[in-house]
Amino acid sequence: MSYVTDYPAATAENAANHFLQRLSVETDCDDVHTAFKEGDIDFVLLHVVGSPEAFARRHIPGAVHLRHRDITVNRMAEWPPETLFVVYCAGPHCNGADRAALKLAQLDRPVKIMIGGLTGWADEGFAFNAG
Repeated sequence: MSYVTDYPAATAENAANHFLQRLSVETDCDDVHTAFKEGDIDFVLLHVVGSPEAFARRHIPGAVHLRHRDITVNRMAEWPPETLFVVYCAGPHCNGADRAALKLAQLDRPVKIMIGGLTGWADEGFAFNAG
């Protein structure tokens, strides 16, 4: 028996529920890139870490800079309650997106994390904006 099979695989129903749950709270860089490329933007992309200067140097096109510590009831009133937010941070080594997603969920706002963040975006070869 290998390490792969030390634990039995989930039933198909449990696996489907697990992956559906993950996809309900995550998206990836390619999905976001494709949405912007095709003009199918039904979410607000939030860059949730770093200083305004760092955001100005490099960010994902179409993103709004709103640090996780600045997510408040008053600030979020700028968007309708049903607005889906997609949050990203520097990458897998950063938990800013998790912090932002938690705050948004606690404010009863729909939210997904863009897994990979800036690192994933760069790995995909997608362009950044500056300014």
